[in-house]
Amino acid sequence: MIIFDGIIFNLQRTGGISVLFQEIIKRLPSQSYRLVGFRETPSPPLALSQYEARTARRLERYRRADFGADASVFHSTYYRLPARHGPKVVTTVYDFVYERFASLPRRLAHSNQKRRAIAESDRIICISESTRRDLVEFMGHKYEDRTVVVPLAAADTFHSLPAVACRPQVLFVGTRGGYKNFDAVVTAVSMLPDLTLLIVGGGSLTENEHRMLTQRLQGRFHATGYLSDAELNLEYNRSLCLVYPSLYEGFGIPILEAMRAGCPVIAFNGSSIPEVAGNAALLLERGDAEEIREGVSRLMDADLRQNQIDRGMARAAIFTWDATYVNTLEVYEQLAGRPRTSDQ
Repeated sequence: MIIFDGIIFNLQRTGGISVLFQEIIKRLPSQSYRLVGFRETPSPPLALSQYEARTARRLERYRRADFGADASVFHSTYYRLPARHGPKVVTTVYDFVYERFASLPRRLAHSNQKRRAIAESDRIICISESTRRDLVEFMGHKYEDRTVVVPLAAADTFHSLPAVACRPQVLFVGTRGGYKNFDAVVTAVSMLPDLTLLIVGGGSLTENEHRMLTQRLQGRFHATGYLSDAELNLEYNRSLCLVYPSLYEGFGIPILEAMRAGCPVIAFNGSSIPEVAGNAALLLERGDAEEIREGVSRLMDADLRQNQIDRGMARAAIFTWDATYVNTLEVYEQLAGRPRTSDQ
């Protein structure tokens, strides 16, 4: 029996981690797992019959999980450990954003929990080679022989809509703080007077963001907030390009979503981005506003844009959730009969 600790569904409304576990769990035979969570019902893609709702304790996300003695494998969605010894422990490591960018109090709380989870895990899944390198950098070489890289993917709901016409619209998807490099996108679009900027997700605009956008892009921006996959797919299809200039990512699912939908991608040539995008995106070396402006201008050439669309679709087809599931299932199966290890 595989026990999944569904704490992530309390921590985010939507996002790459939630999608990852939804895609794995919904492919498993119903008798092989139990999902324990802290909401009355699970995320809609998951079956209620395999879901057990618990009442969250104070600071539940930081506490050990006691889900009974019937588990052969315990896999937390976000860096928790079982209260009992016995099950083999799998931890998925997504990125080292906190270690690289967070303030000291936030970094200490998160990193200590992550470090404990890694130390007590029998197998550590990294979502990219970049994340695996970061794990070695921040946690040490002693964990290398426990790690395996299992890449993510984009959902089949993202696809080309041939009847949808391209608009003079640049798309930005996700959170906007700090290393996400949002300011550079706004400045770049401000230098392209015939284009608008569509901002999707990432929560409501802050007062400072709204002021900046109004000053630089008066009447040429729109922030939608959360969109469903179908709504986001439409915006990918009618955007000139996705600009994804984040200076650091553990993976970068929006790159593959855009490519599947036939939307060219401009992204920063760092962290995990090159291994996800390959040669199918325009990669930025500096990530500044002028370089972004130049990339967007290049994609106004119809032939170049079509070439990038074709490359992107071929690249995105390499990554599938079926492959993610198979590789994750192999991790569970390989743990049988192996002793639990710990560096504590």
